[in-house]
Amino acid sequence: MSLRRSKLDIQLDVLNAVRKGVDKPTRIMYAANTSWKPVRKILDSLVDGGLLSVIENIGGNKAKRCYEITEKGISVLTYFEGARELLNIS
Repeated sequence: MSLRRSKLDIQLDVLNAVRKGVDKPTRIMYAANTSWKPVRKILDSLVDGGLLSVIENIGGNKAKRCYEITEKGISVLTYFEGARELLNIS
């Protein structure tokens, strides 16, 4: 039986996916291995916290949202990766 991921783990997975170049919401959802409703809330909270920024691509009939990690988001990821190494958590 596997353990459930915490909200923090999912947020870090989303940040990691965006840092690796995944920028569209559906692709972020797949990369973070979560469903649509939670990923929407997490993306909104990460944008509100200044960890991600939204890029609106206007083309065709509708605007498309893309996400980009900010310097603050990169520093948060670096901090938690360092903490995992210190605690030997995989």
